[in-house]
Amino acid sequence: MNYVSIQSPLAKQLAVVLASSFIFLIGGNVASAQSLTTLPASDNGSLQGFSKERLDRIAASMRQQVAQDVVPGAVTLISRNGKIIYNEAFGYLDAAKTKPMPKDALFRLASMTKPLVATAAMMLVEQGKLSLNDPITKWLPELKDLKVETASGDVPLDRPIWVQDVLRHTAGFVYSGGTQSARIKKMYDELNIEARDEDISADQMLKNLGQIPLAHQPGTYWEYSIAADVLGLLLERVEKKPLDSILNELLIGPLGMKDTTWWVHSSQSHRMAEALDNDPLKIPMLKSYRQSYNPLGKSYFKGGAGLVGTGADYLRFAQMMVNGGELDGKRYLSPKTVELMLSQHTVGMGGSTIATTGPGYGFGLGFGVRKDEGMAWVPGSKGDAMWAGAWGTSFWIDPKEKLAAVIMTQGPSTRTHTRMLYKDLVYGALLK
Repeated sequence: MNYVSIQSPLAKQLAVVLASSFIFLIGGNVASAQSLTTLPASDNGSLQGFSKERLDRIAASMRQQVAQDVVPGAVTLISRNGKIIYNEAFGYLDAAKTKPMPKDALFRLASMTKPLVATAAMMLVEQGKLSLNDPITKWLPELKDLKVETASGDVPLDRPIWVQDVLRHTAGFVYSGGTQSARIKKMYDELNIEARDEDISADQMLKNLGQIPLAHQPGTYWEYSIAADVLGLLLERVEKKPLDSILNELLIGPLGMKDTTWWVHSSQSHRMAEALDNDPLKIPMLKSYRQSYNPLGKSYFKGGAGLVGTGADYLRFAQMMVNGGELDGKRYLSPKTVELMLSQHTVGMGGSTIATTGPGYGFGLGFGVRKDEGMAWVPGSKGDAMWAGAWGTSFWIDPKEKLAAVIMTQGPSTRTHTRMLYKDLVYGALLK
């Protein structure tokens, strides 16, 4: 990474004059807090409170991870106060380690799709098209006869599943690989709910899901689940258009996330990052992430796992959330809606986000949210928010520090280690 310093007093004065003139000519938006721009280093070697020397530790650590076959490569980005202060690529794009990792590499985002779908849902809430306390059967009648599994048999729901429940994983749905119920797991697998091995249409998926009992009463237990997939299908019914069009129109297009997509065209396949061949999760996971063709008309868009994108694209989304719902002068959400999304919505419930966030976190609407400064495995701030993907991608936002950070890798078996390591390195470089 190149850090640029302006040393002489005359050069500094000239730079100020030129910068002022440029800002005046284009309307004064260059240095706004809502923009996302690259920032040169200041004379004291820091960048928006970060130490250049300590930022250099990221490179040393990432190269070590590559050398030790933790991951084949990585792309890392940090922004503070709306300025990109770090953007580097390390290691290799391919499993054979023959192609250097480019900054514009494409990564399977997996569950980092979820915060985008949750944000789109809240944009529709702001438009009055749905409410958090709406029952999901208002749009998904296939689920009207759901029951809850108990030790003494299946029982009726104590209350309907709300939109809020599918935003915060408290609907009672599960993931087949994580549920404690052998019966529910068997039904999820046999009815192809997660489209792990074969395609399944949205309508058929919902019809099948309506036959399977919930693992918990709605609103009583946090369990990571297909809730975001159900939310995506709900949005399709609300808007009467496919999920890819909804996200493209509301977020991906306006935010300028030009490389974020649901499937990778053959002309871009050379940019796809790979996991190492010796990662035991690589082959089984590839069956579920069939992103070489457009799923429209073949299978439902997975609102919980379907997107592919770049680190730079995702940082734009993260920065918008840090800014309270605005980027580059365009408003996506109100600050109060962002505040609601990044608040605790699982108080008093069972379950834990520890597998993704580490300890000390609860869950908001689409984001894991830190409950306090203590308890966690890594530094941060009360109210910082994050999520991550099964392939090794991760991001977090820290509104208190006006910070956003993204790490993109493809190392499914080492993903928890990598995301925690990166947080340590980033916060270790933040001095003021």
